[in-house]
Amino acid sequence: MGHTRNSILINAPFQITFDVSNHIERWTELFGDEYVSADVLERNGNEITFRLTDDENKSWVSKRWLHPEHKFAIASRHDPMFPFTYMKILWLYVERDGGTEMIWMQDFEMDPGFTKFTDEQIEGFINEHSQHNMKIFKEVIEKEAAATA
Repeated sequence: MGHTRNSILINAPFQITFDVSNHIERWTELFGDEYVSADVLERNGNEITFRLTDDENKSWVSKRWLHPEHKFAIASRHDPMFPFTYMKILWLYVERDGGTEMIWMQDFEMDPGFTKFTDEQIEGFINEHSQHNMKIFKEVIEKEAAATA
């Protein structure tokens, strides 16, 4: 099983941080060049079903549940699962002096048929991408918070 945990302090109030970071249609901007499209397929209460397409034109459907009242969002990959047997994601938001700490945790297991990389190698890739992407989130969210102040 693979596990990652990354965090960043964003100098913005919780609500702005939560709202912007969970605006899936903006993920093509917030995740840099990682996704070429981010399409919401359905909204049902706090549940969002969406499709992400990466720069290699690979797509998958995920679900995300928003819980702003408890300061977290959870997600899971659904279809197709490959190259994973499962992928669960938890984003936590902790109010700190000077802003909001955004924490991303991912638990996953690679499909036994996927032999290109090990769980440990995938952890490294996820950590590298998460740290890079969190810097983009920070920049965008702080800019929006400053504009609304």
